[in-house]
Amino acid sequence: MSHFAVKAILSGLLIAAISEIARRSPGFAALVASLPLVSILGMIWLWRDTGDTGRLAAHAEATFWYVLPSLPMFLLVPWLLRSGNGFWLSLAIGCGVTVVLYFLLLWLAPRFNLPL
Repeated sequence: MSHFAVKAILSGLLIAAISEIARRSPGFAALVASLPLVSILGMIWLWRDTGDTGRLAAHAEATFWYVLPSLPMFLLVPWLLRSGNGFWLSLAIGCGVTVVLYFLLLWLAPRFNLPL
């Protein structure tokens, strides 16, 4: 089996496991989803593919900065849902705000010398 297929299967199994856990315990699934498992897998795959410590360090540091704009979505979507908005609208607004915040980060990064 190709290396790509193994990566895809393991990554997909992680997402499937989280969705199954969420059916039984949303809080525990949120804990598992909040763990940087995808980032860790990405670092493992990058290390295996390149063995380049500089590239891996740059990837890990950039990941930190890219996580920050995504965090408000996890407060905005529940607030929108509890305010009576539908799931798809709430998710779309949350994703839209996240995209705007990503662009803001890309605009601010050079001004603050952030390593993206």
